[in-house]
Amino acid sequence: MKTCTFLLTAILLVPIVVGAMPELSQAGELSIAAASDLNFAFKEIVAEFEKKTGNTVKLSLGSSGNFFAQLSNGAPFDLFFSADIGYPKKLEEAGLAEPGTLYMYAVGRIVVWVPKGSPIAVAELGIKALQHPSVKKVAIANPKHAPYGRAAVAAMEHYKVHDTVKDKLVLGENISQTAQFIQTGGADIGIIALSLAVAPAMKESGMYWEVPVEAYPRLEQGAVILKAAKDQKTARAFLDYIKSPEGTAVFKRYGFFLPEKTAHDK
Repeated sequence: MKTCTFLLTAILLVPIVVGAMPELSQAGELSIAAASDLNFAFKEIVAEFEKKTGNTVKLSLGSSGNFFAQLSNGAPFDLFFSADIGYPKKLEEAGLAEPGTLYMYAVGRIVVWVPKGSPIAVAELGIKALQHPSVKKVAIANPKHAPYGRAAVAAMEHYKVHDTVKDKLVLGENISQTAQFIQTGGADIGIIALSLAVAPAMKESGMYWEVPVEAYPRLEQGAVILKAAKDQKTARAFLDYIKSPEGTAVFKRYGFFLPEKTAHDK
């Protein structure tokens, strides 16, 4: 009889324990698609956001154009951070983004970068460094889907060096891969994001010349919360953190210009 009583008690307790389980997990989970120029900056931001809030973030880095194509076809992300604000604007127009969440979080910049030990005096030669006799391969991001690739082409055309180096171009799938090409010897020189060039790993292993901003279209970078986001509340919390003094401080440290709307944080 005691055994039967014990079993009955155990059975009755099961629904109580199971029913309580969802309340034990309050933390949100986010899936973010982000332009690869955010690689180093976002690793800092995500780590701090997770520490402060207890939420978890799954970060996917790649080219903005490729992410746009995936999101247009229903890829399951909560937030999209693009190196070209035009992509999230198009998602908003297509009804795939939460109305009113579009936000210009930064303005990107480009540099000509060479590894340490290179015979190219990039700081003195500037964009003409691409024409140095030692250069056999020039790395840029693929302009078909990477905003930084389009900026690189525009800058080369502005300084009238594109025609002389176009046959030497090596195209990275995104700006991080472009940087890797130069770092690993797959290219002798390249045009990459300033945000990557000032990161500790690249700052220690190379030298760069910043391309004047008037040489290429303004790289306005934008974010949006997607309509398919599973956790709108946590997505908004992350976007709010990006807008906060802590978030903007990280962007400043990685060489981004901040939009005028956040000028008070400067």
